[in-house]
Amino acid sequence: MLSALTIDLEDYYNASVFDSIYQRHHWPNLESRVEASTETVLELLAHHHIKATFFVLGWVAERHQNLVKAVCKAGHEIGSHGFHHELTYSMTRDHYRQDVRRSKQLLEDLTGSEVVGYRAPSYTITTQSLWALDILVEESYQYDSSIFPIHHDRYGIPGAERFPYVRSTAAGKILEFPPSTVRLLRRNLPVAGGAYLRILPYAYIRWGLRQITTIERKPAIVYFHPWELDGDQPRVTMGLFSRFRHYTNLTKMRSKLEHLFADFEFGPVRAVAQSLRLSGAAQFDYGR
Repeated sequence: MLSALTIDLEDYYNASVFDSIYQRHHWPNLESRVEASTETVLELLAHHHIKATFFVLGWVAERHQNLVKAVCKAGHEIGSHGFHHELTYSMTRDHYRQDVRRSKQLLEDLTGSEVVGYRAPSYTITTQSLWALDILVEESYQYDSSIFPIHHDRYGIPGAERFPYVRSTAAGKILEFPPSTVRLLRRNLPVAGGAYLRILPYAYIRWGLRQITTIERKPAIVYFHPWELDGDQPRVTMGLFSRFRHYTNLTKMRSKLEHLFADFEFGPVRAVAQSLRLSGAAQFDYGR
């Protein structure tokens, strides 16, 4: 079972945990570490012969254009992560449209390829911002990976579908790729990446992904950020829980990914979407 490997390409200070610490006008004055951390990711993927989808933040792409071109040249799919890493439900509809349009146009100009995939910063397409899907369809995105079917303090729609599906909107259809969860005791538990992948025991991660790919026979959607392999990134004073969530096990992430890549088969979202179409699991005109 081919699963999707996705990377949210952003610098460490772009993460939402820093929103109350660094305003966006501070970003240009901070030490950028995104090129080195992304190069580490590219080397790791090349070693394991894996292609992935990189959801690239437009703000980073504008300042590190050669990095985006290098990711594309290595054969990875480029998707949009918006432009300024703003939470979807904090924006007006017009502002959101400008954000996703600006990111898409920039990435297409840099790569010379159509950008059809999108992931909202911090998975913030929720019940209060489902209107964003209409805008994505209108702006020619073909798939989204923003609806996390869990309870969380910042995001999530607990009752949403757990596996890739076609979602109808007033503007048309869009394929949704939710980050993977396992169903246990009538609850959806996260298993697919980010802090969950870094902090939770690998035995649990492996068990969860095997439940999905072997028992349920569905593709998993796994994600992480390049900064999660950067154990030397600056430590910033913040709340205890935020500090735990952001910094725990940064130095162990590479080893955990090595195990993950040895145990499961991964590809970009594009490849998984095409396999679903061919198997009849989803009727969706991907790649038109």
